[in-house]
Amino acid sequence: MIFLLYNLIMELKEEIKDLIIQSLALEDITPDDIKDDEPLFNEGLGLDSIDALEIGMALQKKYNLEIGSDKEENSKYFYSINTLADFVESKINA
Repeated sequence: MIFLLYNLIMELKEEIKDLIIQSLALEDITPDDIKDDEPLFNEGLGLDSIDALEIGMALQKKYNLEIGSDKEENSKYFYSINTLADFVESKINA
Protein backbone atom coordinates (compact mmCIF):
# COMPACT_ATOMS: atom_id res chain seq x y z
CA MET A 1 0.00 0.00 0.00
CA ILE A 2 2.78 2.46 0.93
CA PHE A 3 4.67 1.55 -2.24
CA LEU A 4 1.56 2.22 -4.33
CA LEU A 5 1.03 5.62 -2.68
CA TYR A 6 4.69 6.50 -3.24
CA ASN A 7 4.38 5.61 -6.93
CA LEU A 8 1.25 7.74 -7.30
CA ILE A 9 2.97 10.76 -5.74
CA MET A 10 6.04 10.29 -7.95
CA GLU A 11 3.80 10.02 -11.00
CA LEU A 12 1.94 13.18 -9.96
CA LYS A 13 5.25 15.06 -9.61
CA GLU A 14 6.28 13.99 -13.12
CA GLU A 15 2.89 15.08 -14.48
CA ILE A 16 3.29 18.49 -12.83
CA LYS A 17 6.80 18.88 -14.24
CA ASP A 18 5.50 18.03 -17.73
CA LEU A 19 2.59 20.42 -17.27
CA ILE A 20 4.97 23.26 -16.30
CA ILE A 21 7.24 22.58 -19.26
CA GLN A 22 4.33 22.41 -21.72
CA SER A 23 2.28 25.31 -20.38
CA LEU A 24 5.31 27.63 -20.28
CA ALA A 25 6.90 26.27 -23.48
CA LEU A 26 10.22 25.62 -21.75
CA GLU A 27 11.94 24.04 -24.73
CA ASP A 28 15.40 23.59 -23.20
CA ILE A 29 14.20 22.03 -19.92
CA THR A 30 13.36 18.40 -19.20
CA PRO A 31 11.52 17.00 -16.17
CA ASP A 32 14.89 15.78 -14.84
CA ASP A 33 16.13 19.40 -14.81
CA ILE A 34 13.41 20.36 -12.31
CA LYS A 35 14.32 19.25 -8.80
CA ASP A 36 11.42 18.29 -6.55
CA ASP A 37 12.53 20.36 -3.57
CA GLU A 38 14.04 23.42 -5.26
CA PRO A 39 12.13 26.70 -5.55
CA LEU A 40 10.26 27.22 -8.81
CA PHE A 41 10.44 31.01 -8.59
CA ASN A 42 13.25 33.53 -8.37
CA GLU A 43 16.48 31.72 -7.41
CA GLY A 44 15.27 28.23 -8.38
CA LEU A 45 13.82 27.60 -11.83
CA GLY A 46 13.52 31.37 -12.24
CA LEU A 47 9.80 31.59 -12.93
CA ASP A 48 7.80 34.78 -12.31
CA SER A 49 4.24 35.76 -11.35
CA ILE A 50 2.96 35.50 -14.94
CA ASP A 51 4.32 31.95 -15.04
CA ALA A 52 2.49 31.23 -11.76
CA LEU A 53 -0.79 32.34 -13.35
CA GLU A 54 -0.22 30.10 -16.37
CA ILE A 55 0.70 27.13 -14.17
CA GLY A 56 -2.35 27.78 -12.00
CA MET A 57 -4.66 27.82 -15.01
CA ALA A 58 -3.09 24.62 -16.37
CA LEU A 59 -3.49 22.89 -12.98
CA GLN A 60 -7.12 23.99 -12.77
CA LYS A 61 -7.82 22.66 -16.25
CA LYS A 62 -5.97 19.34 -15.87
CA TYR A 63 -7.09 18.43 -12.35
CA ASN A 64 -10.40 20.35 -12.20
CA LEU A 65 -9.47 22.08 -8.97
CA GLU A 66 -9.95 25.54 -7.50
CA ILE A 67 -7.07 27.76 -6.48
CA GLY A 68 -7.90 30.52 -4.04
CA SER A 69 -6.89 34.16 -4.37
CA ASP A 70 -4.75 34.37 -1.20
CA LYS A 71 -1.29 35.26 -2.55
CA GLU A 72 0.55 34.26 0.62
CA GLU A 73 -1.15 30.87 0.78
CA ASN A 74 -0.64 30.25 -2.93
CA SER A 75 3.05 31.10 -2.69
CA LYS A 76 3.39 28.22 -0.21
CA TYR A 77 1.67 25.83 -2.63
CA PHE A 78 3.70 27.00 -5.62
CA TYR A 79 7.07 26.95 -3.85
CA SER A 80 8.36 23.68 -5.33
CA ILE A 81 7.27 20.53 -7.13
CA ASN A 82 6.88 18.84 -3.73
CA THR A 83 4.53 21.52 -2.41
CA LEU A 84 2.56 21.65 -5.65
CA ALA A 85 2.13 17.87 -5.65
CA ASP A 86 0.97 17.94 -2.02
CA PHE A 87 -1.51 20.71 -2.88
CA VAL A 88 -2.90 18.92 -5.95
CA GLU A 89 -3.12 15.60 -4.09
CA SER A 90 -5.01 17.25 -1.20
CA LYS A 91 -7.48 18.88 -3.60
CA ILE A 92 -8.06 15.67 -5.58
CA ASN A 93 -8.68 13.67 -2.41
CA ALA A 94 -10.79 16.33 -0.67
